[in-house]
Amino acid sequence: MNRLTGKVALVTGAAGGIGSAVCKRFVEQDARILALDISHAALEQTIKSAGGNDAIVPFVGDITDAASVKKAIATAVQAFGKLDVLCNTAGGSTPQDARVTDAPEEEFWRAIKLDLFGTFLCCKYAIPEMAKAGGGSIVNFSSMVALMALPERDCYTAAKGGVASLTRSMAFEYAADKIRVNAIAPGLTLSDRAKALLKERAELKRLADQHLLGPCEPDDMAHLAVYLASDESRVVTGQVLSVDSGVTIY
Repeated sequence: MNRLTGKVALVTGAAGGIGSAVCKRFVEQDARILALDISHAALEQTIKSAGGNDAIVPFVGDITDAASVKKAIATAVQAFGKLDVLCNTAGGSTPQDARVTDAPEEEFWRAIKLDLFGTFLCCKYAIPEMAKAGGGSIVNFSSMVALMALPERDCYTAAKGGVASLTRSMAFEYAADKIRVNAIAPGLTLSDRAKALLKERAELKRLADQHLLGPCEPDDMAHLAVYLASDESRVVTGQVLSVDSGVTIY
């Protein structure tokens, strides 16, 4: 039996580098997936890379819109009968981010809305369905910036620090429902977006050189997501787990 046999997962940001890798690994481990992203064309690429089979249902939606999130969860339950796993990979920073005194106010609210509020909404409406299924696992995505100082990223840092704190509080609050809540804190991960930012931001190039084993790949995050989604991690909850090539101990 594969590690996720019988599990139904909702993966947000499914068309991104990490989200796509998570979908692929989940399918390989026999999960069924509702893959949510704002881009239909990119979702098609995710499904193709994961084998193009009926184990993945694409859903074009916006995690910052409650109606869209509710519809996505309802679609997952309608398609597969339940919801066991929520993997919140959607998010990201932009070149507009900066230190507090320089960052545009609209960039702060963009980061908070997407990275923190989006995670909040997905958890808010997924948890009742997971409780109905007898429990499950939420895998949030925080960041190395929640665990270390990284210059010129204060908007993103605030949002991902919030995700880490929310992860711990929800783990305590929903343990009685047998719902585990953990977060992955990636180091610099070579998605297409990160590769583009590396070319634009000198501080990210310096950061890449500090990763003791070299920059991370999306698959490195997907491997841990499989573990956290599986019953192998049945007593792991409230943790923010770094997959960062040692950068946070540098």
